[in-house]
Amino acid sequence: MGKFSYGGQAVIEGVMMRGKYHSAVAVRKTDQTITVLEQDLKPWSDRFPILKKPIVRGSVAMVESLVMGLKSLNYSASQFGEADEQLTTKELVLTMGFALVLTVALFIVLPAFLLRFVQSHISSNILLNLVEGTIKTSIFVLYIAAISWMDDIKRVFAYHGAEHMSINCYEAGEELTVENVARQSRVHARCGTNFLLIVLFTSVFVFSFFGRPPFLQRILIHLAIMPIVAGLSYELIRKAGQRDCHPIFKWAAKPGMLLQNLTTAEPDEHMIEVAIKALKTVLDRDAVHPETKKVVSFSTSDTIA
Repeated sequence: MGKFSYGGQAVIEGVMMRGKYHSAVAVRKTDQTITVLEQDLKPWSDRFPILKKPIVRGSVAMVESLVMGLKSLNYSASQFGEADEQLTTKELVLTMGFALVLTVALFIVLPAFLLRFVQSHISSNILLNLVEGTIKTSIFVLYIAAISWMDDIKRVFAYHGAEHMSINCYEAGEELTVENVARQSRVHARCGTNFLLIVLFTSVFVFSFFGRPPFLQRILIHLAIMPIVAGLSYELIRKAGQRDCHPIFKWAAKPGMLLQNLTTAEPDEHMIEVAIKALKTVLDRDAVHPETKKVVSFSTSDTIA
């Protein structure tokens, strides 16, 4: 069984790290102390082994990451803010629903709508899909560039950098100290930014098999193939995250790694301390988990960093 690939995400004034059996959200509170929420992980794939299959596991990982990410953001907001209240399950579901609707509107409906103005002038279906892919990618990059000017988002991006740097330090086999982590790169091949960009590119390829359907049908097909697109993208990013992967996978991850210059920022020592705290927590908890000492017959899936 290969070495497990740890991952996580930045949250409000903190970092969430996901391990093999546990997760941890570390947050720097206003009094400068670090609070940590530890949770046991119960992946859906453990209950339903079929969900471990290639392609399928990508869609499952994406949904699980969305749920865990939203819960982690909710916890960090409650710890850093004045109020100590968290959103209820109903409020979390509504928030996620709104986020999904906004995503569909920006990256499926809007590009399909804009394509209506040029499709009569483009005879090639391949070129038409490339134009749609360019529109999607442009919207994504412009959105990232726009929010990167916001002060609160700048701090989240700095914690994002701290998260990547601590994982790079761990994967390099170095001790998790502030000094060692500070020397690491902010860029990581398994970053969620990479995943989203690869999803956009993959959707262009997959959709090219469906010709040029009318506006509404185009939207419905995009929604229907999204699990396949997510699954293929997940397999690509897993390969790109391996040190000995084929150069073609590194090439596929290159645009997303370049975009991380926008989605990450250089963290200060206090931010690095928080990232180290989160990562050390899951490493320590995983090390003493009963399953760690067992020999299992399946390979563990990588986690998006």
